[in-house]
Amino acid sequence: MFNGILIEKDEQGYRANLQRISDEQLPPGDVTVRVAYSTLNFKDGLAITGSSPVVRSFPMVPGIDLAGTVEASAHPDYQVGDEVLLNGWGVGEGHWGGLAQRARLDGNWLIPLPKAFSAAQSMAIGTAGYTAMLAILALERHGVTPEQGEVLVTGANGGVGSFSIALLARLGYRVVASTGRTAEHAYLQQLGASDIIDRASLSQPGKPLAKERWAAVIDSVGSHTLANACAATRANGTVAACGLAQGMDFPASVAPFILRGVTLAGINSVTQPKALRMLAWDRLGQDLDPALLPLISQEIGLSEAIEAAPRLLAGQLRGRVVVDVNR
Repeated sequence: MFNGILIEKDEQGYRANLQRISDEQLPPGDVTVRVAYSTLNFKDGLAITGSSPVVRSFPMVPGIDLAGTVEASAHPDYQVGDEVLLNGWGVGEGHWGGLAQRARLDGNWLIPLPKAFSAAQSMAIGTAGYTAMLAILALERHGVTPEQGEVLVTGANGGVGSFSIALLARLGYRVVASTGRTAEHAYLQQLGASDIIDRASLSQPGKPLAKERWAAVIDSVGSHTLANACAATRANGTVAACGLAQGMDFPASVAPFILRGVTLAGINSVTQPKALRMLAWDRLGQDLDPALLPLISQEIGLSEAIEAAPRLLAGQLRGRVVVDVNR
């Protein structure tokens, strides 16, 4: 038996509870992991609260990230005692995830825990930092360099935004952070933001084209914010889209793409091939200052995760929420 958060939906309604779970209830998989840490992401908040139908089967253990130690393996790449991590692959939605003390998984979803990070540090980074690095790799593939001008980061106080700022600044870019939380300006400057703008300047309906400003954009917000970011991106610039905090819609025109040659690069953090996942984590080990992790993240116990979920969705929690599943 082990502790875990279990989401159930039946005639009694939709509910998430911390409870004891038996090993026999674990789903199929060729690797069993003793989980040390997981995280509370935006998607986990939606799953726990039932605010959006992200859970595709019931019962479900949420948690799209996990780090831990292999307890049993029939997969050729992993042996008992190996330290591993997982981001994405539909865990916490269609397959039991990391917000429990044990997980049984497809070994192809795992990668070895990078030597640069402890299990707790890897979860402080989690899907958010991994997604930010995938976005930066996309900007680099499209030829974006620091000399070309400012890079806009929307949703700056969130996990993806926080890591995007920290990584871009360390790589030499001038970063402009968009946020609605004026009280967090000092935090964003500590991460490396050179300038801060009010998200209201981007979140309302705008023009098909605006004055050129951004050499590139990392957007985790979507909707009007993404449309306005594209409209103000400079000729041949690149916009990496990786989130939908404002909405899934994209109320834009083709003008930035056909008149300025702007590239809209979609960032899929869920099902990337192993080689790209490992490249992203290797780059995180090189380009992320680990001293920033205590600033970007906070740690809670598994028993606190359900209560924290609605506060995360309401934007009341800064950066990353690491979950120690053993307390």
